[in-house]
Amino acid sequence: MTRAKKISRAYAGLNVNRKYKDTVFRLLFSDKRRLLELYNAVSGRHYDNPDELEIVTLENAVYIGMKNDLAFLLDTGIYLYEHQSTVNPNMPLRDLFYIAAEYNKMVEMKSLYSSAVQKIPTPNFIVFYNGEEEMEDICEYRLSDAFEPRVDNPSLELRVTVFNVNYGRNPELMEQCRTLRDYAHYVSLVRKYRAESGSLDEAVARAIDECISNEIISDFLRKNRAEVEMTSIFEYNQEEEEKKLRAAERYLGQEFKLYELVSRFMVKNKVAVEDACNMMDISIDEYRQAEKIFKENNK
Repeated sequence: MTRAKKISRAYAGLNVNRKYKDTVFRLLFSDKRRLLELYNAVSGRHYDNPDELEIVTLENAVYIGMKNDLAFLLDTGIYLYEHQSTVNPNMPLRDLFYIAAEYNKMVEMKSLYSSAVQKIPTPNFIVFYNGEEEMEDICEYRLSDAFEPRVDNPSLELRVTVFNVNYGRNPELMEQCRTLRDYAHYVSLVRKYRAESGSLDEAVARAIDECISNEIISDFLRKNRAEVEMTSIFEYNQEEEEKKLRAAERYLGQEFKLYELVSRFMVKNKVAVEDACNMMDISIDEYRQAEKIFKENNK
C-alpha cells in the first residue's frame, strides 16, 4: 500500500461517526449542586438553590459527530457548557446547531407566524478546555471568524468563551469552584501516571486512589468508580485519536497546498510540470506524491 493510501485511509477512519459517550466532566457536573457551583464561579453570581436550575441537555442529540456536554436553564438564560481536550475553533458553529435544536424544542408547539413575539431564553456558550496544547487562561471564539469573506459587522454572530481549566490555570476561577479544581487535579494525575507507567489502566486506578485518599472529589469517585474508570480510558483514547486526526489534517493540508501552488504556477506561466517544479525548487517526486494524495481525497 502506498504512503498516500495509508494516510488517506487513516484519515477516513478517524472521521467515522462515534456513538456518544459520557465524559467524566459531564458525569461530575450533571449533579445540579455541582453545576450550580460551576455556574456561580463562571458568572460571579451567588445562586444557592440547585432546584432553580433546570438541566435541558438534549440526549441523543448528535449531529455529524457533534455533541454538547451540558445545557441548562437558569433565570432567563440558557447555558451550554462543553468540555474539550483538544483545541476546536469550530465550537461556535457546533453551538449554533445545538442552540437551534434547543430553541426548536422550546417553540415546537407554538406558532411562529403569530403577531406575538415568542420569547426565548438568552443563550450563553462556555467551553472548559483541559488539553495539552498551549492556550491562554481565557479566550473567545466567534462564529464570524469562519465567514468567508470576512465582514466587519456580521448579521449573525455567536461568541464562545473558552476557559483553560488545566490544573494550575485560571486560579481565581478554581478558587471559586473547588469541584472544578479537583477535577483538573484528577486529570493531571492521570496524565502524570500515564507518562510514568505507560499503562492507562494503571494510571487511572492510581489517580483515583490518590484522589480518594486526599479528599479530592472523593465522594464522587467512591460512588462512581467503575464508571469513571471506564469513561476516563475512553476519553484518553479519544483524545489520542483526535490528535492523530489533527496531524492527518495538517499533513493533507500541506500536500493539498503544494499541489495547488504548483498547478497554479503551471497555468499562470504556461510551463510544464517539470519546469514549474524546477523553478519553484520542488522535486518532481514531491509534486507527484502531493498530486496523488490530492486526487485520492477529491474523487
